Amino acid sequence: MTVSSAPGKVYLFGEHAVVYGEPAVPCAIERRARVTVEQRSDDRLRVQAEDLSIDGFTVEYGGQHDGRHDVNVPEPLISAAMGYVDGAIEQVHDVTGEDDVGFDVTIESDIPLGAGLGSSAAVVVAAIDAATRELGLTLETDELAERAYRTEHAVQEGQASRADTFCSATGGAVRVEGDDCQPIEAPELPFVIGFDGGAGETGELVAGVRALREEYSFAADTVAAIGDVVRRGETALQAGNLEEVGRLMNFNHGLLSALGVSARDLETMVWAARDAGAYGAKLTGAGGGGCIVALDPTPETETALRFTPGCEDAFRAELAEEGVKRLA
Repeated sequence: MTVSSAPGKVYLFGEHAVVYGEPAVPCAIERRARVTVEQRSDDRLRVQAEDLSIDGFTVEYGGQHDGRHDVNVPEPLISAAMGYVDGAIEQVHDVTGEDDVGFDVTIESDIPLGAGLGSSAAVVVAAIDAATRELGLTLETDELAERAYRTEHAVQEGQASRADTFCSATGGAVRVEGDDCQPIEAPELPFVIGFDGGAGETGELVAGVRALREEYSFAADTVAAIGDVVRRGETALQAGNLEEVGRLMNFNHGLLSALGVSARDLETMVWAARDAGAYGAKLTGAGGGGCIVALDPTPETETALRFTPGCEDAFRAELAEEGVKRLA
């Protein structure tokens, strides 16, 4: 039996624009998915998944997921969660050459599914790492990140970025631009996260931004402007200037709102954080619902979010300096 965990992430800057080759800076956070894998005596796949949605659910199946379930959560979330696990195991079969091996897989996660915190990337990274080690092979971090990216790319029908899986595999702060992914230095970051209890539909939101870029030249300029914000933000981050980082987060959020990927609850939480004195606040991830991230070393933003209509949960999160952890 092997056990691996991998962290979720927030975007300081750059979501959506990263799809078009602009840079992005995601940061791993100490909210983790933990995957336990044990080889079976047959070639079947049995998955038990817990706490992958806002309320938590358990799904067990043998072989490929047949689309039927008996839990009261949206079918797209179930299908996506199981698709990521299936894809991860396909990568394990590919890299080990052992196609006829089955596994019992147990997933535990404190990262809400579909909320913009990289839950799928964390599950995929941890699952590939644990399953390959169960077969006696330990992947280097770069290959682990690459194979996790291939899984997300397939499940998300070509719309995935390398950002989430690379960040989850390596930990820390990361700069992503196209296929180039590099860890970068970052100071201690006082993250505060607000969660509205929902989940945006990533595919629809990405498609919406693409349609705007095709229809309006100024929407393409907006995407490029996000890239400019990221470059300035990276400089401020490496200089340890959190006040400037916060101002640029605010700018980034405004550009994302202009591209139509924000939502009423996200806007309410962003402004509650700013009014509470946060250095900056923005949506994180695809948008449309889910989470915002703010920077505030005081307790004021977390307290304000807890009393903000539309905010289901608020919590602090430390930067996860370590990516995948091999626990057993």
